[in-house]
Amino acid sequence: MTEFKTNNFSDIVFGRKSVRGYDSEYKISHEEMLEMIDEAATAPSSVNLQPWRFVIVESDEGKEKLKPLIRFNTKQNAESSAMVLIFGDLRCHDLGEEIYNQAVSAGKMPADVRDQQLAAIIPHYESFSKEKMNDVVKIDASLMAMQFMLVARAHGYETNPIGGFEDDLLAEAFGLDKERYVPVMIVSIGKATEPGYASVRLPGDRITSFA
Repeated sequence: MTEFKTNNFSDIVFGRKSVRGYDSEYKISHEEMLEMIDEAATAPSSVNLQPWRFVIVESDEGKEKLKPLIRFNTKQNAESSAMVLIFGDLRCHDLGEEIYNQAVSAGKMPADVRDQQLAAIIPHYESFSKEKMNDVVKIDASLMAMQFMLVARAHGYETNPIGGFEDDLLAEAFGLDKERYVPVMIVSIGKATEPGYASVRLPGDRITSFA
């Protein structure tokens, strides 16, 4: 089990800020990166189809390839330990049987329930338009992205979610099928060398109604 740098809920959640300056010499091991992704993957997704997919850009060559695609975020690209590219898989239901078989093997779902669920879910997803699937995978992958940023803080790292990038070029640049994989977000991650930006939020009573 992971020994987190902090288990303080308030510090992890309310201390999170978008950090743009990192120690460019600090490297995150593949083992720890995969550990953080495993932990973040406990985020919820529609019928547990987990449509999030990742490309970890950490090498000089990878960052050079990414640089022209990220508009105003080149500082994070240059200094972070990695740039985490998060995609949504429009064919996530192709892994439905594998996921549900895993649930059966783990004793979390009876085989007959698996069969009933898959018989309903797969045709339902197959019926979605590309636009509808795009909405589904972006919502689910965004939940994962937020959880990843909080997990990163528990591990002692800071992050910055980035939405400004060439979304029509990102998938192909890193060897993915652009018709299948939808760019959702890029998250820089590393050891901070400067504090995150202070910001304000609208109060709950300004953005909420009760019915």
